[in-house]
Amino acid sequence: MPDVREKQREARRKIIRQWAKLPKDKRQSVQGISEFARTAAQQNEDAFVRSRRDPYQKIMGWLLPRAHL
Repeated sequence: MPDVREKQREARRKIIRQWAKLPKDKRQSVQGISEFARTAAQQNEDAFVRSRRDPYQKIMGWLLPRAHL
């Protein structure tokens, strides 16, 4: 179980770093955030194997509070 949590923590850090590098216009629209979250969920499937929540929803939860909508 700790290994799963660590994988998710690492994935979260990686995804947020990638998202922060996007151009500002892609980070300020719900559509841009949604597209990024879907791609990130697919690319990091292994980190969410044992998660109860949908990876897309989890990633959106991480990114939306950081967006300046």
